[in-house]
Amino acid sequence: MCFGRRARCIGYKLLILALLSIVANILLYFPNGETRFASEHHLSKYVECLHGIVGGGFMVLIPAAVFIGLHNDDCCGCFGRGNCGKSCTMLSSVLAAFIGILGSGYCIIISALGLSHGPYCLTHLGRKWVYPFTSGGYLFEYNKWSQCQEPYNIVQWNVTLFSILLVLGGIEFILCFIQVINGILGGLCGLCCSHEEVSCLPYNHDSQMNTEHCCY
Repeated sequence: MCFGRRARCIGYKLLILALLSIVANILLYFPNGETRFASEHHLSKYVECLHGIVGGGFMVLIPAAVFIGLHNDDCCGCFGRGNCGKSCTMLSSVLAAFIGILGSGYCIIISALGLSHGPYCLTHLGRKWVYPFTSGGYLFEYNKWSQCQEPYNIVQWNVTLFSILLVLGGIEFILCFIQVINGILGGLCGLCCSHEEVSCLPYNHDSQMNTEHCCY
């Protein structure tokens, strides 16, 4: 079993998810493709938190790059062979995974708050820019969505993109947590293998058999 190979697989998945998060957050800035609402600061305060760009994006790209950079030769695994002493690489990947957990957690929290608080829009009552929805109950009360006059269909726009970011952040969080476990197991198994190799070295008459035994 190669823990490094699994980490690289997680890294590629995180790379795709991070790029999707960045795109989704950018789309939040331009409802219906219009730029004037962003320039006039007529967007939800949670859109400007950059949770998809910074949290689910760049902070997840860091561990993704680290995991992808792990070479197959650096992975021991309890069932690997030969190169069994390189546990530091796997243990260091745990630190990168924690960065991803922080970033994805930030993305999840802000996305949930954005959904709960609702959009910032121009209402037909008083013609003011306000937050017309004070709780997440509006998500199931479609008849109230028409209160927002501008941006057009802003409720649907926000709900869709915040929901996407919430799901992406959740998947990123799970993958980074899996890598924490994978990195710890890979590092500990590497240390175990390296100690076993040292104990096997004096037996030169059957070194190949001993080395294979250490790596299993």
